[in-house]
Amino acid sequence: MQSEINHFDDLLQAARTQRERQRLLFVFAGTELPGDATPEQRARFAQGEGGVLVPLMCVDKLPEELESFAVLLQESQQFEQADRPWRLVFTAALAGQPGKAPTEADAEAVLQRMVEAVKTGAFGAYLPFNREGQPVQLAP
Repeated sequence: MQSEINHFDDLLQAARTQRERQRLLFVFAGTELPGDATPEQRARFAQGEGGVLVPLMCVDKLPEELESFAVLLQESQQFEQADRPWRLVFTAALAGQPGKAPTEADAEAVLQRMVEAVKTGAFGAYLPFNREGQPVQLAP
């Protein structure tokens, strides 16, 4: 997808206009404090900053199954735990064959690789969005 993405809904629009049908993949990540955190890190975390990204849940959707970011946010809230909200959603698109969208089975292995990438911090290939649907640039 070569379009400029300024909001999650731009990603949806771009996915809908691709020649090959797409399946969108999402890994929702929260933050937690590592066990060896310093007092300064603990204080920052208590103020909602810092921490380590951890995958909380994942899902795949066809672009036509998702009307907007607001719908994705609403759906995600049905599954998130109150004490562990997601902070970022990492996204990727999986292209299908001519005239055929990738299946959920096609997406499963890719989703698992995305989950592992978030666990290890190797998520540079994915586009992260915050809870407002705005793209986020993560520092290396």
